[in-house]
Amino acid sequence: MKRIPMLKTVAGVACMTFALAAGAQTTTTAPSTSPSATSPASSESLGQHVDDSTITTKVKAELLAAKNVKSQHIHVKTRKGVVSLTGTVPSAEDRDNAKQVVESVSGVSEVKNHLKVAAQ
Repeated sequence: MKRIPMLKTVAGVACMTFALAAGAQTTTTAPSTSPSATSPASSESLGQHVDDSTITTKVKAELLAAKNVKSQHIHVKTRKGVVSLTGTVPSAEDRDNAKQVVESVSGVSEVKNHLKVAAQ
């Protein structure tokens, strides 16, 4: 069976779901030439990409909701569960609080805190 990615928006948040296409199993052993097939050179599977995207979304939501983090200029990237924070915050306390918030998010294995304290 072939997986077809579908993007849904639920309450303003994009969620990736998968639908399985109905069809008979093939008996050919020829490699897939479909453009959606995963390239052998790719080091990240679709499942890992979805997981990282989910973690990034959760981290951004938690940072926006955190009352002890005073910056909206924080950029979040996730790769294999490792979250990298870049941008500026008003104080060292905000930088430390941001890291603590991110560490509490489910799925985060490590936080690389590259946040800079803005000159005042």
